Amino acid sequence: MQKRMVRIMMGYRNRVSCMSLFKILKILPLTSQYILLLMLFVVKNKHFFILNTENQTKSTRQLNNLYHPIINLTVYQRGVHYMGIRIFNNVKKFENCLKRFLHVHSFYSLEEYFQHNFFTS
Repeated sequence: MQKRMVRIMMGYRNRVSCMSLFKILKILPLTSQYILLLMLFVVKNKHFFILNTENQTKSTRQLNNLYHPIINLTVYQRGVHYMGIRIFNNVKKFENCLKRFLHVHSFYSLEEYFQHNFFTS
């Protein structure tokens, strides 16, 4: 439905890809909005979630992740709590992208970082 509305707004036919249209209009697709809101929900409500350190005694690489309960109910797996944990624990990919960005740009001061134009690089 969102893609159809974007195509109508921009005057394109049904077969045109919407990826560039979303960027032109500076609109997040519905799935991206959902991911963003789930991340914000988890960050603002961390007290509702359990860390693996509280639930495990073994030292593993996932020790600082949120505890991911093993539940087979599809209704629960599609819910905010479960999906929020999955998305939050997937932040490692974001951390790796940020590290690569920082390696490329090598900021020597916070002022330099805040003055950087992120939309040109």
